[in-house]
Amino acid sequence: MSYPQQGQQSFPQSQQGGHAPAPVNKQGPVAQAAGLNMKRRNPVGAWLGLPIITFGIYGLVWFFKVHKELYEYDRRVGDSSVNAILSLLFGAITLYIWPLVVYCKLGGRIAQAQRAAGLPATCSGGVGFLLGIFGFGVLYYQIQLNKVVDRYGDTPPGQQVSLVA
Repeated sequence: MSYPQQGQQSFPQSQQGGHAPAPVNKQGPVAQAAGLNMKRRNPVGAWLGLPIITFGIYGLVWFFKVHKELYEYDRRVGDSSVNAILSLLFGAITLYIWPLVVYCKLGGRIAQAQRAAGLPATCSGGVGFLLGIFGFGVLYYQIQLNKVVDRYGDTPPGQQVSLVA
C-alpha cells in the first residue's frame, strides 16, 4: 500500500479496486474453534504431594494426562500423550535427550493453549526446563495450565469451550 503524497487525496481500498478491510470486532477476540476444558489441579499437589505418596508414579500419570488434555483442548495440535510417556519410559536409550526435548516442548504446547484461550502466552519451555533442573518444573507448568482453566471460570472439565486463536 502506498501512502498519498502531500496534497493528494487518499481513497479507501474499496474505491481503488482493492478489497475492503475486514470489520474490526471491538468486543474482543472471536471464537475460531472449540475444545474440551481441562482439569484444574492443585500445583503443589501435582508437584510434591501426590508424587511423594505414590512413590513417583503420579509424575508419569500427570505427564500423560497433561498431554492428553492439551490435545483434547485444542485438536489443532497433535496428540503427543503416548510419545510423552514413551519418552519417559525409554529415555535412557537416547541418554535422556528425548525426555528433555518432550519436556521443553510441553512449555510450547501450554503457551499455544494460552493463546487459544485468548490469554498472553506466558509459558516458556526454557523456563520450565531450568526450573525442572531444580525440581520445580511441574509446579511451573501446572500454574501456567491453571491460567487456561481459570479463563473459563466454573466450566467443568470435559465441557466444550470456545477457542479464540
